Amino acid sequence: MLAIAAFTCYLLFGAAVSRNAFKKETLEIRLWLGLVIGLAASMWLPALFSFVMGFSSLSVVLSAVTALIIAFLLFLKRSAKNGVLERESIDRSALLCVLPLLLLSIYILYTHTLLPAADGSLHTGQSTFGDMPMHLGLITSISNQPGFPPYYSILPKTPVGYPFLCETASSALYSLGLPLRFALMLPSAFALCAVFFGGYYFFRQWQKDNRKAILAYVLFFIGGGFGFVYFLEGSLQNPGNFTRIFTAFYETPTNYVEENIKWVNPVADMLIPQRATLFGWTLLFACLFLLYRAVFEGEERYFFPLGVMGGCLPLIHTHSFLALGVISAVLLLFSVAKKGVHWRSLRSWAIYGTTALAIALPQLLLFTFKQSSEQGFLRLGFNWANDGDNYFWFYIKNIGLPYLLIIPALIKADKDSRKLYAGGFALLVICEFIIFQPNAYDNNKLLFVWHFLTCGLVGGYMVDVYDRMRNLRVLRAVTAALAIIVCTLSGSLTLVREVVSDYELFSADDVAVSGYVGDYTPSDAVFLTATNHNNAIASLTGRDIVCGSPSYLYYHGLDYYGRQQAVEDMYEKPSTELLTANEVDYVLIGSSERRYYKVDESWFAENCEEVFRARNTALYKFASDS
Repeated sequence: MLAIAAFTCYLLFGAAVSRNAFKKETLEIRLWLGLVIGLAASMWLPALFSFVMGFSSLSVVLSAVTALIIAFLLFLKRSAKNGVLERESIDRSALLCVLPLLLLSIYILYTHTLLPAADGSLHTGQSTFGDMPMHLGLITSISNQPGFPPYYSILPKTPVGYPFLCETASSALYSLGLPLRFALMLPSAFALCAVFFGGYYFFRQWQKDNRKAILAYVLFFIGGGFGFVYFLEGSLQNPGNFTRIFTAFYETPTNYVEENIKWVNPVADMLIPQRATLFGWTLLFACLFLLYRAVFEGEERYFFPLGVMGGCLPLIHTHSFLALGVISAVLLLFSVAKKGVHWRSLRSWAIYGTTALAIALPQLLLFTFKQSSEQGFLRLGFNWANDGDNYFWFYIKNIGLPYLLIIPALIKADKDSRKLYAGGFALLVICEFIIFQPNAYDNNKLLFVWHFLTCGLVGGYMVDVYDRMRNLRVLRAVTAALAIIVCTLSGSLTLVREVVSDYELFSADDVAVSGYVGDYTPSDAVFLTATNHNNAIASLTGRDIVCGSPSYLYYHGLDYYGRQQAVEDMYEKPSTELLTANEVDYVLIGSSERRYYKVDESWFAENCEEVFRARNTALYKFASDS
């Protein structure tokens, strides 16, 4: 299949680049970094060709062929004999640590991504019910639109300000014929692999101990605070208080807004539903690994590839780019304080910064800064998303034991660990005073990078405490078991909730009408639909609709109010002039339209041509001269 062949070309490109750029690393590290670079290529190379010639199957094929040619040339290049470290063994601890959660996450991805039901509907899970339609709409609209960069299909003619490159890998596969479900899942599954291995390898490189790396990995990816207490309390008398975790919508020990529990599980609520975070962390963890190797282990030649990879981040995940920049700036300050301002000591940093900015600035100036300045994204705001709790109690009950151990862990940490953690702490301080987007809650995309470093720091400290208790075998075994249970119970319950969650995302009627629209309507047609978030026309066909969901448009900082009112007017007080003024070509009348509006169905039946009907859903074609 052409789509699979193209994706393979990107991965081969990544493997070839990694083989030549990281010769002294072990095989497992080269494979992981190659996967990261290959995923970055799958997003960036189709985009680079599309900026010139528009997004199409041709631009995707040309980008894949280019990747294959470069990979072939790099593989032919003979590695310098004294520059290759032939250590081909794979760390079994990495496999034992990563594979269980990776397989579970891929299973959740599989069941949450347009899972077909017997009645013809498409289903998803709890965490993806809200976000997935937006991502599907971006994927299909990028493929459907001839131009590039894309505009919002849910607000036509408005350029996309969201970091859209996290979608281009799937758009490329979809354009080459891969079904939408698998076009979304395939890059995401590889990205999950890169993130999980990246987290483990970073912790291992930092802590120099597999046990510490495993514990830090578990604390971050499973973790969870004391939210489980709210569900265990009184559960003997009322078992429903506990079982609602698995049945209620967003009442979990890591996401229970009623009790101010907002520190979500990163797998269930960030990596699976949020593609920008998923692909952003894919590169970010690799960048942090290279940064650590360059700053603390003297591998200064890594500053250049670090600059290239970091520079690619803004249009993939702007928050990850900012997090990397803050941590790098803090480490640079430490370097200057230690060595002074000398060209010899700053040359590598200059290479890193110049490379990163040369790649990132066009993205920031043309997209990020433009949207954030026009929509007033940046503003002051204290204490992030805390709603009424004492400052410290909020973090204690949300993050749990790791938060309580930060200070003792810092006291026992070495100087390099303190310097590294200072970069994460700077993120915490910034996020407590500055909000970077319309939704203040989204500051957690930066705060979780601080938390990532916190888990590395605390995980190492907890293992050290365990080792110092070697003469108290029974006590340390009991203490270790209790600590792990307390640190992981909330996150584990949340993951189980995701495994069993199941919600209809698109009805059988939605699927049927979308199939007709994709096959028989022009790619540039405009559809009048309701503004529901699970809009099948926008998500499954990539066609333009008059106005999409306010839950997306508001948090992207867009002015949609006039169009939203126009949708209501056209359904309830339709006229030829009104539909013509809004450039409507087709009108959908289904369950969502009837639920949100008092639709004048008789007018559409008399003045438009019915072209498709699926049970209670009708699609009309409107012609302005009718």
